[in-house]
Amino acid sequence: MGCYDCCMKCLGGVPYCSLVATLLCFSGIALFCGCGHQALTETERLIERYFARNLQDYSTLAYLIQYFQYVIYFLASFFFLYCIVLLAEGFYTTSATKQTFGEFRSTLCGRCLSSTFILITYLLVVVWLLVFAFSALPVYFFYNMDTTCHTITVLTESPASINQLCIDARQYGLLPWNALPGKACGMTLSTVCTTREFRLTYDLYIATFAGAGITLLALLILIIETLTS
Repeated sequence: MGCYDCCMKCLGGVPYCSLVATLLCFSGIALFCGCGHQALTETERLIERYFARNLQDYSTLAYLIQYFQYVIYFLASFFFLYCIVLLAEGFYTTSATKQTFGEFRSTLCGRCLSSTFILITYLLVVVWLLVFAFSALPVYFFYNMDTTCHTITVLTESPASINQLCIDARQYGLLPWNALPGKACGMTLSTVCTTREFRLTYDLYIATFAGAGITLLALLILIIETLTS
């Protein structure tokens, strides 16, 4: 009976919402950073092989891709540490822990610490909403490209109309307007859509978008848990 009471006491001190949110955050940020990093690398290869002939045409894009990859390294490290800290704060604010060690939020230090976590998490939610929206842009680009390729496949009996169907990377800001060729049309575009680079990059961006959504959900759970604890 003593062992049972001890186990129940330990289980009662586990902040399950914070634990689930932490696991979701770890999973989401791992998916976002891992797939996003590889997707950016594949994007550079795709642009280099099929949309730009000169290095100068996509040198700015290559620099931006490298910059975003460094940002991804920072995000992975930051969220790993921050989620651990929030999980620890969740353990200290459970009712079972407060009954054992006293009211954590009753002290000035405790209230300031909890308020700081709420503020930082709230700011992260706002920032991550922008990241979530931004991660949808490459999915939209590759979805349009895949849809156009499907249309070309349907219209293979009309070569004239096929050549009018194009995807111009310059319109999406990926390349400068003087880049050559800058776009892929007709059967050339259809061939690009069947390559490994396109399919892999498309799938990676979808996974990146899903990872951003999971991370956003985890942050929302964490801030709700912090406010109600």
